[in-house]
Amino acid sequence: MNWSSHEFIWLDWAVLAIGLLGVVAAVWYAIWKDKKAQQGEDSSAYLFGKGEPWYVIGMAIFAANIGSEHLVGLAGTGAKDGVGMAHWEMQGWMILILGWLFVPFYQLMINKMGKIITMPDFLKMRYTQRTGSWLSIITLVAYVLTKVSVTAFTGGIFFKYLLGIPFWYGAIGLIAVTAVFTVFGGMKGVMTLSTIQTPILIIGSFLVLFLGLAALGGGSIVDGWQGMMTACNAAHEGFGTTHMFHTDPADPMYPQFPGYVVFLGASIIGFWYWCTDQHIVQRVLGQVPGEDNKDVIARARRGTIAAGFFKILPCFMFLIPGMIAYALSQNPDSGIVMDITDHESTDGAFAMMVKNILPAGIKGIVTIGFVCALVASLAAFFNSCATLFTEDFYKPMKKGMSEAHYVFVGRTATVVVVILGLLWMPIMMNMGNLYSYLQDIQSLIAPAMVAVFTLGIFSKKITPKAGEWGLIGGFLVGMVRLVTNVITDSGKAAMDGAFWANTEWFWQTNWLIFECWLLVFIIALMVCVSFFTPAPTQAQVEAITFTSDFKKSIRESWGVWDIVGTLIVVGLCACFYWYFW
Repeated sequence: MNWSSHEFIWLDWAVLAIGLLGVVAAVWYAIWKDKKAQQGEDSSAYLFGKGEPWYVIGMAIFAANIGSEHLVGLAGTGAKDGVGMAHWEMQGWMILILGWLFVPFYQLMINKMGKIITMPDFLKMRYTQRTGSWLSIITLVAYVLTKVSVTAFTGGIFFKYLLGIPFWYGAIGLIAVTAVFTVFGGMKGVMTLSTIQTPILIIGSFLVLFLGLAALGGGSIVDGWQGMMTACNAAHEGFGTTHMFHTDPADPMYPQFPGYVVFLGASIIGFWYWCTDQHIVQRVLGQVPGEDNKDVIARARRGTIAAGFFKILPCFMFLIPGMIAYALSQNPDSGIVMDITDHESTDGAFAMMVKNILPAGIKGIVTIGFVCALVASLAAFFNSCATLFTEDFYKPMKKGMSEAHYVFVGRTATVVVVILGLLWMPIMMNMGNLYSYLQDIQSLIAPAMVAVFTLGIFSKKITPKAGEWGLIGGFLVGMVRLVTNVITDSGKAAMDGAFWANTEWFWQTNWLIFECWLLVFIIALMVCVSFFTPAPTQAQVEAITFTSDFKKSIRESWGVWDIVGTLIVVGLCACFYWYFW
Protein backbone atom coordinates (compact mmCIF):
# COMPACT_ATOMS: atom_id res chain seq x y z
CA MET A 1 0.00 0.00 0.00
CA ASN A 2 1.25 3.47 -0.91
CA TRP A 3 0.79 5.35 2.36
CA SER A 4 1.91 8.63 0.77
CA SER A 5 -0.47 8.43 -2.18
CA HIS A 6 -1.66 11.77 -3.55
CA GLU A 7 -5.09 10.27 -4.22
CA PHE A 8 -7.97 8.94 -2.12
CA ILE A 9 -7.37 5.17 -1.96
CA TRP A 10 -9.66 2.41 -0.72
CA LEU A 11 -8.50 2.85 2.90
CA ASP A 12 -9.52 6.53 2.90
CA TRP A 13 -12.94 5.71 1.46
CA ALA A 14 -13.46 2.95 4.04
CA VAL A 15 -12.47 5.23 6.93
CA LEU A 16 -14.73 7.98 5.58
CA ALA A 17 -17.74 5.68 5.24
CA ILE A 18 -17.35 4.05 8.67
CA GLY A 19 -16.70 7.39 10.33
CA LEU A 20 -19.76 9.07 8.83
CA LEU A 21 -21.95 6.15 9.90
CA GLY A 22 -20.59 6.58 13.43
CA VAL A 23 -21.37 10.31 13.37
CA VAL A 24 -24.94 9.64 12.22
CA ALA A 25 -25.41 7.11 15.02
CA ALA A 26 -24.04 9.50 17.66
CA VAL A 27 -26.28 12.37 16.51
CA TRP A 28 -29.34 10.12 16.36
CA TYR A 29 -28.70 8.86 19.89
CA ALA A 30 -28.29 12.40 21.25
CA ILE A 31 -31.56 13.51 19.63
CA TRP A 32 -33.43 10.39 20.85
CA LYS A 33 -32.14 10.88 24.37
CA ASP A 34 -33.09 14.56 24.35
CA LYS A 35 -36.62 13.91 23.07
CA LYS A 36 -37.13 11.16 25.63
CA ALA A 37 -36.15 13.58 28.38
CA GLN A 38 -38.57 16.21 27.04
CA GLN A 39 -41.45 13.73 26.62
CA GLY A 40 -42.38 15.13 23.22
CA GLU A 41 -41.66 17.87 20.73
CA ASP A 42 -40.59 21.29 21.96
CA SER A 43 -40.21 24.09 19.44
CA SER A 44 -37.87 26.09 21.68
CA ALA A 45 -35.54 23.13 22.09
CA TYR A 46 -35.74 22.34 18.37
CA LEU A 47 -34.86 25.90 17.38
CA PHE A 48 -32.49 26.95 20.15
CA GLY A 49 -31.33 24.01 22.25
CA LYS A 50 -31.47 24.42 26.01
CA GLY A 51 -29.08 24.67 28.93
CA GLU A 52 -25.91 23.56 27.14
CA PRO A 53 -22.63 23.73 29.15
CA TRP A 54 -20.20 26.53 28.35
CA TYR A 55 -17.74 24.42 26.38
CA VAL A 56 -20.54 23.13 24.11
CA ILE A 57 -21.69 26.73 23.56
CA GLY A 58 -18.12 27.70 22.66
CA MET A 59 -17.73 24.82 20.19
CA ALA A 60 -21.17 25.53 18.69
CA ILE A 61 -20.28 29.21 18.10
CA PHE A 62 -17.00 28.16 16.49
CA ALA A 63 -18.59 25.43 14.38
CA ALA A 64 -21.40 27.74 13.23
CA ASN A 65 -18.76 30.14 11.93
CA ILE A 66 -16.52 27.55 10.26
CA GLY A 67 -17.95 26.56 6.92
CA SER A 68 -16.92 25.84 3.40
CA GLU A 69 -16.11 29.52 2.88
CA HIS A 70 -13.19 28.88 5.26
CA LEU A 71 -12.14 25.52 3.84
CA VAL A 72 -12.23 27.04 0.37
CA GLY A 73 -12.32 30.84 0.61
CA LEU A 74 -9.96 31.50 3.53
CA ALA A 75 -7.34 29.04 2.31
CA GLY A 76 -7.79 30.43 -1.20
CA THR A 77 -7.27 34.01 -0.08
CA GLY A 78 -4.24 32.86 1.90
CA ALA A 79 -2.77 31.43 -1.28
CA LYS A 80 -3.57 34.56 -3.26
CA ASP A 81 -3.23 37.44 -0.79
CA GLY A 82 -1.55 35.97 2.30
CA VAL A 83 -2.66 37.47 5.61
CA GLY A 84 -4.49 40.38 3.99
CA MET A 85 -7.88 38.92 4.96
CA ALA A 86 -6.76 37.80 8.43
CA HIS A 87 -8.51 40.82 10.00
CA TRP A 88 -11.85 39.04 9.51
CA GLU A 89 -10.57 35.92 11.28
CA MET A 90 -8.44 37.36 14.06
CA GLN A 91 -11.58 38.45 15.92
CA GLY A 92 -11.55 36.36 19.05
CA TRP A 93 -11.53 39.68 20.88
CA MET A 94 -14.77 40.65 19.16
CA ILE A 95 -16.62 37.56 20.44
CA LEU A 96 -15.75 38.70 23.96
CA ILE A 97 -17.90 41.79 23.39
CA LEU A 98 -20.87 39.49 22.84
CA GLY A 99 -20.25 37.69 26.15
CA TRP A 100 -19.34 40.64 28.33
CA LEU A 101 -21.62 43.41 26.97
CA PHE A 102 -24.47 42.04 24.89
CA VAL A 103 -25.40 38.79 26.66
CA PRO A 104 -26.57 40.60 29.84
CA PHE A 105 -28.85 42.85 27.74
CA TYR A 106 -30.25 39.89 25.83
CA GLN A 107 -30.86 37.98 29.07
CA LEU A 108 -32.62 41.04 30.52
CA MET A 109 -34.95 41.00 27.51
CA ILE A 110 -35.56 37.27 27.98
CA ASN A 111 -36.57 37.92 31.58
CA LYS A 112 -38.93 40.76 30.61
CA MET A 113 -40.55 38.98 27.66
CA GLY A 114 -40.80 35.63 29.43
CA LYS A 115 -39.43 33.69 26.47
CA ILE A 116 -36.27 33.08 24.50
CA ILE A 117 -35.83 35.98 22.09
CA THR A 118 -34.68 36.43 18.53
CA MET A 119 -32.88 39.54 17.37
CA PRO A 120 -36.09 40.89 15.76
CA ASP A 121 -37.79 40.44 19.16
CA PHE A 122 -35.22 42.79 20.65
CA LEU A 123 -35.82 45.47 18.00
CA LYS A 124 -39.59 45.16 18.31
CA MET A 125 -39.43 45.87 22.03
CA ARG A 126 -36.77 48.60 21.84
CA TYR A 127 -38.02 50.31 18.67
CA THR A 128 -41.13 49.43 16.64
CA GLN A 129 -42.87 46.35 15.29
CA ARG A 130 -41.82 47.35 11.77
CA THR A 131 -38.16 47.55 12.81
CA GLY A 132 -38.19 43.94 13.99
CA SER A 133 -40.04 42.78 10.89
CA TRP A 134 -37.53 44.52 8.64
CA LEU A 135 -34.66 42.85 10.48
CA SER A 136 -36.28 39.47 9.84
CA ILE A 137 -36.66 40.31 6.15
CA ILE A 138 -33.08 41.58 5.86
CA THR A 139 -31.69 38.55 7.68
CA LEU A 140 -33.67 36.03 5.65
CA VAL A 141 -32.67 37.70 2.39
CA ALA A 142 -29.03 37.79 3.46
CA TYR A 143 -29.08 34.11 4.47
CA VAL A 144 -30.62 33.00 1.19
CA LEU A 145 -28.45 35.18 -1.05
CA THR A 146 -25.13 34.75 0.76
CA LYS A 147 -24.90 32.23 3.58
CA VAL A 148 -26.70 29.21 2.15
CA SER A 149 -25.65 29.79 -1.46
CA VAL A 150 -22.04 30.62 -0.66
CA THR A 151 -21.60 27.65 1.66
CA ALA A 152 -23.09 25.23 -0.87
CA PHE A 153 -21.13 26.74 -3.77
CA THR A 154 -17.77 26.60 -2.05
CA GLY A 155 -18.60 23.14 -0.70
CA GLY A 156 -18.98 22.01 -4.31
CA ILE A 157 -15.49 23.34 -5.08
CA PHE A 158 -14.02 21.60 -2.02
CA PHE A 159 -15.48 18.21 -2.95
CA LYS A 160 -14.35 18.68 -6.54
CA TYR A 161 -10.69 19.20 -5.66
CA LEU A 162 -10.54 16.73 -2.75
CA LEU A 163 -12.72 13.83 -3.87
CA GLY A 164 -13.01 14.47 -7.59
CA ILE A 165 -16.81 14.78 -7.34
CA PRO A 166 -18.32 17.02 -10.08
CA PHE A 167 -19.12 20.48 -8.75
CA TRP A 168 -22.91 20.34 -8.99
CA TYR A 169 -23.09 16.84 -7.52
CA GLY A 170 -21.11 18.03 -4.51
CA ALA A 171 -23.02 21.29 -4.05
CA ILE A 172 -26.52 19.83 -4.42
CA GLY A 173 -25.59 16.72 -2.44
CA LEU A 174 -24.36 18.89 0.43
CA ILE A 175 -27.59 20.91 0.47
CA ALA A 176 -29.76 17.78 0.31
CA VAL A 177 -27.95 15.99 3.13
CA THR A 178 -27.89 19.12 5.29
CA ALA A 179 -31.58 19.80 4.70
CA VAL A 180 -32.51 16.31 5.87
CA PHE A 181 -30.19 16.63 8.86
CA THR A 182 -31.62 20.03 9.87
CA VAL A 183 -35.25 18.99 9.46
CA PHE A 184 -34.88 16.00 11.77
CA GLY A 185 -32.02 17.13 13.98
CA GLY A 186 -32.90 20.71 14.93
CA MET A 187 -30.58 22.69 17.17
CA LYS A 188 -29.76 19.63 19.29
CA GLY A 189 -28.46 17.88 16.19
CA VAL A 190 -26.40 20.93 15.22
CA MET A 191 -24.95 21.17 18.75
CA THR A 192 -24.07 17.46 18.81
CA LEU A 193 -22.50 17.55 15.35
CA SER A 194 -20.52 20.64 16.35
CA THR A 195 -19.16 18.84 19.39
CA ILE A 196 -18.05 15.91 17.23
CA GLN A 197 -16.52 17.83 14.35
CA THR A 198 -14.67 20.57 16.23
CA PRO A 199 -11.80 18.43 17.63
CA ILE A 200 -11.49 16.47 14.35
CA LEU A 201 -11.41 19.67 12.34
CA ILE A 202 -8.82 21.31 14.61
CA ILE A 203 -6.51 18.28 14.78
CA GLY A 204 -6.84 17.56 11.05
CA SER A 205 -6.15 21.14 10.03
CA PHE A 206 -3.08 21.36 12.22
CA LEU A 207 -1.84 18.10 10.70
CA VAL A 208 -2.13 19.81 7.31
CA LEU A 209 -0.30 22.84 8.71
CA PHE A 210 2.64 20.99 10.27
CA LEU A 211 3.02 18.30 7.61
CA GLY A 212 2.79 21.00 4.94
CA LEU A 213 5.56 23.00 6.63
CA ALA A 214 7.64 19.82 6.97
CA ALA A 215 7.18 19.06 3.27
CA LEU A 216 8.15 22.60 2.36
CA GLY A 217 11.19 22.57 4.66
CA GLY A 218 12.52 19.15 3.69
CA GLY A 219 11.45 17.62 7.00
CA SER A 220 11.99 20.72 9.16
CA ILE A 221 8.96 22.71 10.29
CA VAL A 222 11.15 25.74 11.10
CA ASP A 223 12.76 25.69 7.67
CA GLY A 224 9.34 25.23 6.14
CA TRP A 225 8.05 28.36 7.90
CA GLN A 226 11.04 30.34 6.62
CA GLY A 227 10.47 28.96 3.13
CA MET A 228 6.80 30.00 3.25
CA MET A 229 7.67 33.51 4.44
CA THR A 230 10.34 33.86 1.75
CA ALA A 231 8.03 32.74 -1.05
CA CYS A 232 5.14 34.93 0.13
CA ASN A 233 7.39 37.95 0.69
CA ALA A 234 8.39 37.75 -2.96
CA ALA A 235 4.77 37.64 -4.17
CA HIS A 236 2.75 40.59 -5.51
CA GLU A 237 5.64 42.27 -7.30
CA GLY A 238 7.87 42.03 -4.25
CA PHE A 239 5.48 43.85 -1.90
CA GLY A 240 4.71 40.52 -0.23
CA THR A 241 1.64 38.98 1.34
CA THR A 242 2.94 38.50 4.89
CA HIS A 243 1.68 41.77 6.36
CA MET A 244 -1.85 42.74 7.36
CA PHE A 245 -1.65 46.44 6.56
CA HIS A 246 -0.85 47.72 3.06
CA THR A 247 0.01 51.41 3.28
CA ASP A 248 1.98 51.90 0.04
CA PRO A 249 -0.30 53.03 -2.85
CA ALA A 250 1.99 51.13 -5.23
CA ASP A 251 1.19 47.84 -3.46
CA PRO A 252 -1.13 45.73 -5.67
CA MET A 253 -3.28 45.04 -2.58
CA TYR A 254 -3.67 48.72 -1.63
CA PRO A 255 -6.75 49.37 -3.83
CA GLN A 256 -8.61 46.52 -2.08
CA PHE A 257 -7.26 47.03 1.47
CA PRO A 258 -6.19 50.69 1.76
CA GLY A 259 -3.99 51.28 4.78
CA TYR A 260 -5.37 50.99 8.30
CA VAL A 261 -9.01 51.47 7.34
CA VAL A 262 -9.13 47.72 6.76
CA PHE A 263 -9.11 47.14 10.53
CA LEU A 264 -12.06 49.47 11.09
CA GLY A 265 -14.02 47.99 8.19
CA ALA A 266 -13.40 44.43 9.38
CA SER A 267 -14.42 45.40 12.92
CA ILE A 268 -17.76 46.81 11.74
CA ILE A 269 -18.57 43.55 9.96
CA GLY A 270 -17.30 41.57 12.93
CA PHE A 271 -19.37 43.56 15.40
CA TRP A 272 -22.53 42.88 13.41
CA TYR A 273 -21.76 39.20 12.88
CA TRP A 274 -20.57 38.24 16.36
CA CYS A 275 -22.81 40.44 18.51
CA THR A 276 -26.12 40.89 16.67
CA ASP A 277 -26.49 38.21 13.99
CA GLN A 278 -29.13 35.58 14.75
CA HIS A 279 -26.89 32.86 13.33
CA ILE A 280 -24.30 33.38 16.10
CA VAL A 281 -26.31 34.87 18.97
CA GLN A 282 -28.72 31.92 18.81
CA ARG A 283 -25.96 29.75 20.26
CA VAL A 284 -25.95 31.71 23.53
CA LEU A 285 -29.69 32.30 23.87
CA GLY A 286 -30.74 28.70 24.44
CA GLN A 287 -31.46 29.25 28.12
CA VAL A 288 -35.00 29.06 29.46
CA PRO A 289 -36.51 32.13 31.18
CA GLY A 290 -36.68 31.87 34.92
CA GLU A 291 -33.28 30.24 35.32
CA ASP A 292 -30.83 31.83 37.69
CA ASN A 293 -29.45 34.88 35.84
CA LYS A 294 -26.01 34.43 37.30
CA ASP A 295 -25.73 30.86 36.03
CA VAL A 296 -27.15 31.66 32.58
CA ILE A 297 -24.91 34.68 32.00
CA ALA A 298 -21.86 32.83 33.31
CA ARG A 299 -22.42 29.89 30.94
CA ALA A 300 -22.96 32.19 27.98
CA ARG A 301 -19.95 34.39 28.76
CA ARG A 302 -17.62 31.45 29.31
CA GLY A 303 -18.92 29.96 26.09
CA THR A 304 -17.93 33.14 24.25
CA ILE A 305 -14.49 33.12 25.92
CA ALA A 306 -14.01 29.53 24.76
CA ALA A 307 -15.15 30.58 21.28
CA GLY A 308 -12.64 33.45 21.43
CA PHE A 309 -9.83 30.92 21.85
CA PHE A 310 -11.21 28.77 19.03
CA LYS A 311 -11.56 31.81 16.73
CA ILE A 312 -7.80 32.40 16.82
CA LEU A 313 -7.26 29.02 15.18
CA PRO A 314 -8.71 29.47 11.62
CA CYS A 315 -5.77 31.58 10.49
CA PHE A 316 -3.50 28.64 11.35
CA MET A 317 -6.00 26.01 10.23
CA PHE A 318 -6.82 27.42 6.80
CA LEU A 319 -5.20 30.74 5.87
CA ILE A 320 -1.56 29.81 6.55
CA PRO A 321 -1.98 26.36 4.90
CA GLY A 322 -3.13 28.35 1.86
CA MET A 323 0.12 30.31 2.01
CA ILE A 324 2.03 27.03 2.32
CA ALA A 325 0.17 25.69 -0.72
CA TYR A 326 1.29 28.75 -2.69
CA ALA A 327 4.91 28.19 -1.62
CA LEU A 328 4.71 24.47 -2.48
CA SER A 329 3.25 25.28 -5.89
CA GLN A 330 6.58 26.89 -6.77
CA ASN A 331 8.03 23.36 -6.69
CA PRO A 332 6.74 21.32 -9.66
CA ASP A 333 7.36 18.07 -7.77
CA SER A 334 4.98 18.94 -4.90
CA GLY A 335 1.86 17.86 -6.78
CA ILE A 336 0.21 21.23 -6.09
CA VAL A 337 -0.47 23.26 -9.21
CA MET A 338 -1.72 26.79 -8.72
CA ASP A 339 -2.23 29.99 -10.68
CA ILE A 340 -2.95 32.95 -8.38
CA THR A 341 -4.71 34.77 -11.23
CA ASP A 342 -7.26 31.93 -11.38
CA HIS A 343 -9.71 32.15 -8.46
CA GLU A 344 -10.85 28.54 -8.77
CA SER A 345 -7.23 27.38 -8.70
CA THR A 346 -6.47 29.21 -5.45
CA ASP A 347 -9.84 28.23 -3.94
CA GLY A 348 -8.77 24.59 -4.26
CA ALA A 349 -5.65 25.21 -2.13
CA PHE A 350 -6.78 23.47 1.05
CA ALA A 351 -8.27 20.48 -0.72
CA MET A 352 -5.02 20.07 -2.65
CA MET A 353 -3.07 20.21 0.62
CA VAL A 354 -5.21 17.45 2.15
CA LYS A 355 -4.86 15.36 -0.97
CA ASN A 356 -1.10 15.75 -1.39
CA ILE A 357 0.21 16.16 2.15
CA LEU A 358 -1.71 13.79 4.45
CA PRO A 359 -0.92 10.05 4.49
CA ALA A 360 -3.46 7.40 3.49
CA GLY A 361 -6.11 6.73 6.13
CA ILE A 362 -5.55 10.11 7.77
CA LYS A 363 -7.09 11.71 4.68
CA GLY A 364 -10.32 9.82 5.42
CA ILE A 365 -10.35 10.77 9.11
CA VAL A 366 -9.73 14.45 8.40
CA THR A 367 -12.35 14.48 5.65
CA ILE A 368 -14.93 13.29 8.20
CA GLY A 369 -14.31 16.45 10.19
CA PHE A 370 -14.54 18.59 7.09
CA VAL A 371 -17.82 17.02 5.97
CA CYS A 372 -19.24 17.53 9.48
CA ALA A 373 -18.07 21.16 9.41
CA LEU A 374 -19.80 21.79 6.09
CA VAL A 375 -23.04 20.19 7.28
CA ALA A 376 -22.97 21.88 10.72
CA SER A 377 -22.34 25.33 9.25
CA LEU A 378 -25.03 25.02 6.58
CA ALA A 379 -27.44 23.43 9.06
CA ALA A 380 -26.91 26.36 11.41
CA PHE A 381 -28.01 28.76 8.66
CA PHE A 382 -31.06 26.64 7.86
CA ASN A 383 -31.95 26.44 11.53
CA SER A 384 -31.63 30.19 12.04
CA CYS A 385 -33.92 30.82 9.07
CA ALA A 386 -36.48 28.42 10.49
CA THR A 387 -36.23 30.20 13.85
CA LEU A 388 -36.78 33.65 12.39
CA PHE A 389 -39.76 32.53 10.32
CA THR A 390 -41.43 30.54 13.10
CA GLU A 391 -40.83 32.93 16.00
CA ASP A 392 -41.24 36.27 14.22
CA PHE A 393 -43.84 35.58 11.52
CA TYR A 394 -45.81 32.41 12.12
CA LYS A 395 -46.32 32.31 15.90
CA PRO A 396 -47.74 35.87 16.12
CA MET A 397 -50.26 34.98 13.38
CA LYS A 398 -51.10 31.47 14.61
CA LYS A 399 -51.14 31.56 18.38
CA GLY A 400 -52.10 28.61 20.51
CA MET A 401 -51.01 25.88 18.10
CA SER A 402 -49.32 22.71 19.34
CA GLU A 403 -45.56 22.50 19.77
CA ALA A 404 -45.43 19.73 17.15
CA HIS A 405 -47.18 22.06 14.70
CA TYR A 406 -44.62 24.82 15.24
CA VAL A 407 -41.79 22.33 14.75
CA PHE A 408 -43.40 21.22 11.46
CA VAL A 409 -43.64 24.85 10.30
CA GLY A 410 -39.97 25.39 11.15
CA ARG A 411 -39.05 22.32 9.11
CA THR A 412 -41.15 23.54 6.18
CA ALA A 413 -39.38 26.91 6.31
CA THR A 414 -36.07 25.05 6.14
CA VAL A 415 -37.13 23.29 2.94
CA VAL A 416 -38.16 26.64 1.40
CA VAL A 417 -34.77 28.14 2.25
CA VAL A 418 -33.05 25.16 0.59
CA ILE A 419 -35.04 25.66 -2.62
CA LEU A 420 -34.39 29.41 -2.70
CA GLY A 421 -30.69 28.83 -2.12
CA LEU A 422 -30.53 26.41 -5.06
CA LEU A 423 -32.39 28.83 -7.32
CA TRP A 424 -29.99 31.64 -6.46
CA MET A 425 -26.76 29.70 -7.04
CA PRO A 426 -26.66 29.93 -10.87
CA ILE A 427 -27.21 33.69 -10.66
CA MET A 428 -24.54 34.11 -8.01
CA MET A 429 -22.00 32.16 -10.09
CA ASN A 430 -22.17 34.86 -12.76
CA MET A 431 -21.48 37.74 -10.36
CA GLY A 432 -17.69 37.60 -10.22
CA ASN A 433 -15.34 36.48 -7.44
CA LEU A 434 -17.31 34.65 -4.78
CA TYR A 435 -15.33 35.68 -1.70
CA SER A 436 -15.26 39.36 -2.71
CA TYR A 437 -18.99 39.19 -3.40
CA LEU A 438 -19.61 37.78 0.08
CA GLN A 439 -17.56 40.44 1.83
CA ASP A 440 -19.16 43.21 -0.22
CA ILE A 441 -22.64 42.05 0.81
CA GLN A 442 -21.65 41.96 4.48
CA SER A 443 -20.10 45.42 4.33
CA LEU A 444 -23.39 46.81 3.03
CA ILE A 445 -25.58 45.13 5.65
CA ALA A 446 -23.38 45.50 8.74
CA PRO A 447 -23.43 49.31 9.29
CA ALA A 448 -27.21 49.50 9.76
CA MET A 449 -27.16 46.58 12.21
CA VAL A 450 -24.26 48.00 14.21
CA ALA A 451 -25.86 51.45 14.49
CA VAL A 452 -29.33 50.24 15.43
CA PHE A 453 -28.26 47.68 18.04
CA THR A 454 -25.51 49.79 19.61
CA LEU A 455 -27.53 53.00 19.93
CA GLY A 456 -30.60 51.02 20.96
CA ILE A 457 -28.80 49.39 23.88
CA PHE A 458 -26.50 52.14 25.06
CA SER A 459 -28.66 55.23 24.49
CA LYS A 460 -32.03 55.85 26.10
CA LYS A 461 -32.64 58.95 23.97
CA ILE A 462 -32.74 57.28 20.57
CA THR A 463 -36.40 57.15 19.60
CA PRO A 464 -38.33 54.18 18.19
CA LYS A 465 -38.77 55.87 14.81
CA ALA A 466 -35.03 56.62 14.67
CA GLY A 467 -34.29 52.92 14.89
CA GLU A 468 -36.81 52.20 12.16
CA TRP A 469 -35.40 54.89 9.85
CA GLY A 470 -31.82 53.83 10.56
CA LEU A 471 -32.37 50.16 9.78
CA ILE A 472 -34.53 50.61 6.69
CA GLY A 473 -32.63 53.60 5.33
CA GLY A 474 -29.22 52.01 5.85
CA PHE A 475 -30.32 48.76 4.22
CA LEU A 476 -31.78 50.54 1.18
CA VAL A 477 -28.63 52.63 0.67
CA GLY A 478 -26.60 49.44 0.89
CA MET A 479 -28.77 47.70 -1.69
CA VAL A 480 -28.43 50.64 -4.11
CA ARG A 481 -24.66 50.36 -3.72
CA LEU A 482 -24.96 46.61 -4.39
CA VAL A 483 -26.79 47.28 -7.65
CA THR A 484 -24.02 49.65 -8.75
CA ASN A 485 -21.42 47.02 -7.74
CA VAL A 486 -23.09 44.50 -10.03
CA ILE A 487 -23.33 46.98 -12.91
CA THR A 488 -19.76 48.30 -12.59
CA ASP A 489 -17.99 45.10 -11.47
CA SER A 490 -17.37 46.63 -8.01
CA GLY A 491 -16.39 50.02 -9.39
CA LYS A 492 -13.95 48.78 -12.06
CA ALA A 493 -16.19 49.85 -14.96
CA ALA A 494 -17.84 53.23 -15.57
CA MET A 495 -21.51 54.15 -15.73
CA ASP A 496 -22.35 56.63 -18.46
CA GLY A 497 -25.39 58.85 -18.89
CA ALA A 498 -26.78 62.03 -17.38
CA PHE A 499 -28.41 60.16 -14.51
CA TRP A 500 -25.03 58.93 -13.24
CA ALA A 501 -23.22 62.24 -13.67
CA ASN A 502 -21.12 63.22 -10.63
CA THR A 503 -22.00 60.01 -8.77
CA GLU A 504 -18.55 58.41 -8.95
CA TRP A 505 -18.10 59.04 -5.24
CA PHE A 506 -20.95 56.61 -4.56
CA TRP A 507 -20.04 53.65 -6.72
CA GLN A 508 -16.24 54.01 -7.06
CA THR A 509 -15.35 54.59 -3.41
CA ASN A 510 -13.39 51.69 -1.93
CA TRP A 511 -15.79 49.23 -0.28
CA LEU A 512 -14.20 49.53 3.19
CA ILE A 513 -14.22 53.33 3.12
CA PHE A 514 -17.82 53.30 1.87
CA GLU A 515 -18.76 50.98 4.74
CA CYS A 516 -17.29 53.35 7.34
CA TRP A 517 -19.05 56.40 5.89
CA LEU A 518 -22.32 54.48 5.66
CA LEU A 519 -22.10 53.78 9.41
CA VAL A 520 -21.47 57.47 10.13
CA PHE A 521 -24.43 58.43 7.93
CA ILE A 522 -26.82 56.02 9.68
CA ILE A 523 -25.77 57.18 13.16
CA ALA A 524 -26.24 60.83 12.13
CA LEU A 525 -29.62 59.98 10.60
CA MET A 526 -30.79 58.27 13.80
CA VAL A 527 -29.67 61.18 15.98
CA CYS A 528 -31.43 63.70 13.74
CA VAL A 529 -34.67 61.70 13.58
CA SER A 530 -34.62 61.42 17.37
CA PHE A 531 -34.94 65.21 17.66
CA PHE A 532 -38.22 65.23 15.75
CA THR A 533 -39.99 62.02 16.80
CA PRO A 534 -41.61 60.87 20.07
CA ALA A 535 -39.29 59.64 22.79
CA PRO A 536 -39.24 55.94 23.77
CA THR A 537 -41.85 54.86 26.30
CA GLN A 538 -41.02 54.10 29.88
CA ALA A 539 -41.36 50.38 29.14
CA GLN A 540 -38.86 50.64 26.29
CA VAL A 541 -36.36 52.44 28.50
CA GLU A 542 -36.85 49.94 31.31
CA ALA A 543 -36.21 47.11 28.84
CA ILE A 544 -32.55 48.18 28.63
CA THR A 545 -32.18 49.38 32.22
CA PHE A 546 -30.48 47.06 34.69
CA THR A 547 -32.11 46.75 38.10
CA SER A 548 -29.91 46.56 41.17
CA ASP A 549 -30.62 42.82 41.52
CA PHE A 550 -29.71 42.20 37.89
CA LYS A 551 -26.48 44.18 38.24
CA LYS A 552 -25.65 42.08 41.28
CA SER A 553 -26.26 38.83 39.39
CA ILE A 554 -24.00 40.05 36.57
CA ARG A 555 -21.21 40.92 38.96
CA GLU A 556 -21.52 37.56 40.71
CA SER A 557 -21.47 35.71 37.38
CA TRP A 558 -17.79 36.29 36.66
CA GLY A 559 -14.64 35.40 38.50
CA VAL A 560 -10.90 35.67 38.15
CA TRP A 561 -10.63 32.93 35.53
CA ASP A 562 -13.11 34.74 33.28
CA ILE A 563 -10.85 37.79 33.38
CA VAL A 564 -7.69 35.74 32.85
CA GLY A 565 -9.21 33.92 29.89
CA THR A 566 -10.37 37.20 28.37
CA LEU A 567 -6.93 38.81 28.70
CA ILE A 568 -5.25 35.79 27.14
CA VAL A 569 -7.57 35.91 24.11
CA VAL A 570 -6.88 39.63 23.63
CA GLY A 571 -3.14 39.06 24.09
CA LEU A 572 -3.00 36.28 21.50
CA CYS A 573 -4.81 38.45 18.96
CA ALA A 574 -2.38 41.30 19.66
CA CYS A 575 0.61 38.97 19.17
CA PHE A 576 -0.67 37.90 15.76
CA TYR A 577 -1.02 41.54 14.69
CA TRP A 578 2.45 42.32 16.00
CA TYR A 579 4.09 39.46 14.05
CA PHE A 580 2.30 40.10 10.75
CA TRP A 581 1.99 43.88 11.04
